[in-house]
Amino acid sequence: MAEFILTAEGISKKYGAFSALSNVSLKLRSGELRAVIGPNGAGKSTLTNVLGGQILPTTGKVVLDGHTVTGMAPHRLAGMGIGRTFQINSTFRQMTVRENMLVACVAAAGAGYSLRRGKLRALDTRVFELLHEVGLSGISESIVEGISHGDRKRLELGMVLATAPRLLLLDEPTAGMGLSERQDLFRLIVDVVKRRGLTLMFVEHDIDIVFNLAERITVMARGSVLAEGSPDEISADPRVQEIYLGESVVAEGATC
Repeated sequence: MAEFILTAEGISKKYGAFSALSNVSLKLRSGELRAVIGPNGAGKSTLTNVLGGQILPTTGKVVLDGHTVTGMAPHRLAGMGIGRTFQINSTFRQMTVRENMLVACVAAAGAGYSLRRGKLRALDTRVFELLHEVGLSGISESIVEGISHGDRKRLELGMVLATAPRLLLLDEPTAGMGLSERQDLFRLIVDVVKRRGLTLMFVEHDIDIVFNLAERITVMARGSVLAEGSPDEISADPRVQEIYLGESVVAEGATC
């Protein structure tokens, strides 16, 4: 296995005259827990979208396991081991929890998988294993619309795990959640990542979670990498302290 599962080299993304990303480079070591932080408009979500294949960079390249995958479609990257969640929950809200997980398992099985009833029943064991892993086996027949926001986030995580990822890219996985729910979800995420031996890169605004759980932290500002290091190194960096004291580091009017 390569030392670095994913590298980004000189990634830039322009929208007209506006630079959302400017010469961003990073390396994710296999098995590490990496947080990406920064103020609104820093480019965190744009970078995650480039790595996940949702956005084509203007310049630069993305390398996965030694293979250049820049511009590759998200479904192809998923097949190569990249699992992705978004700020806005993306589940089928009028279906049950179990049906959502079944959809994910069928998709993971490939386009040629038969939808005959017998074949679908054969996936039941896999579906309930995943539901148990994310703590949802007790509400498997509940309609997703009626479950809590935190449980929908757990379901989304389980649906990504159905694709057997090696690298998880999570964009603000605790957005819209209360403190207790955020802590519970991140404990689950870290437990799953360590038990499965996955690599994790996550964007998160809860600094307590970031500094308690991340092994390395990348700090972004104005579309560039401002600092990178261990939690201790980042917390002692005066440039990072300046950002979180509210100094004018973010480009006016910029968005992630």
